[in-house]
Amino acid sequence: MIFTQHLTKKYGRVTAVDRLNLSIREGTVFGMVGENGAGKTTTLSMLSTLSTPTSGHAVINGYDVVKNPSAVRHSIGFMPDSFGVYDDLSVDEYLEFYADCYGVDKRVIATRRSDLLERVGLSDKRSTYVNALSRGMQQRLEIARCLMHDPPVLILDEPSSGLDPRSRMDMRGVLRGLREAGKTVIISSHILHELAEIADEIGILRRGKVAAVAAVQVMLQHSSSQRTLWLESRSDPSLVESVLAADGHVTSMEFRDGGVEFVYMGTYEGQSELLAALVAAGVKLTQLTERATDIEALFLRLTSEVGGSSHDA
Repeated sequence: MIFTQHLTKKYGRVTAVDRLNLSIREGTVFGMVGENGAGKTTTLSMLSTLSTPTSGHAVINGYDVVKNPSAVRHSIGFMPDSFGVYDDLSVDEYLEFYADCYGVDKRVIATRRSDLLERVGLSDKRSTYVNALSRGMQQRLEIARCLMHDPPVLILDEPSSGLDPRSRMDMRGVLRGLREAGKTVIISSHILHELAEIADEIGILRRGKVAAVAAVQVMLQHSSSQRTLWLESRSDPSLVESVLAADGHVTSMEFRDGGVEFVYMGTYEGQSELLAALVAAGVKLTQLTERATDIEALFLRLTSEVGGSSHDA
């Protein structure tokens, strides 16, 4: 559905995107993560035909972005990282305006508009002026706008940028809905753990190149079988150590700050059995918690284990 080969963009002596290779399957969500300046926005601008590649190729829905840009534009819904709104248009008028721009049959505009506003949670804002909406509501309206011509592909540049925690949660719900609807979606962000909640695959961009690509399911399976736990108790540390050492799934124990941090390589059922063993041995537990996983470190470790630095998604 989305394919690039050696896609490159140079601005004078600066190479913003460097021989980028991607292959994104139909009906999947691909997350593109990277720091500011990594090349995310430049890549999405080329895919959306707003910027011409210096060299290389990009194909979306069977159409070359340089040779057939008009067909590409009708195949995609593009949401840039920043966008303007019209002061004198209501939500309904805003969506109808863009539907007309894409030549959507007037007989389906009203129904599609209602369906999309329901999907993004803005049904009660139809008569509200767009510039009066909150930032989060405007972001969700932009998703609806991208879908008015029912494109098979969505290209979203930092859709959660600048949103408060509640609005970010609402946006993730909308994005999950797109995934369930079977759309092919490419999303950029600088927050890896947020993309991991909605994407099928994630690629890390660094200095215009894909540093690594991995399937989210692989990361989740790996993180569910390897967890860092923190245990505190009122018992002698030697007793705690003896119980943990007897469990073959426990590795890397480190006693400090009145407790012990260790890596557990088993299942959640096995973890429950370990807890029972601690209690049975007389360990007086005061805390047993799971440390937050450094998902980027896990991501890079996993991709290194399977060959690392692959440029294909």
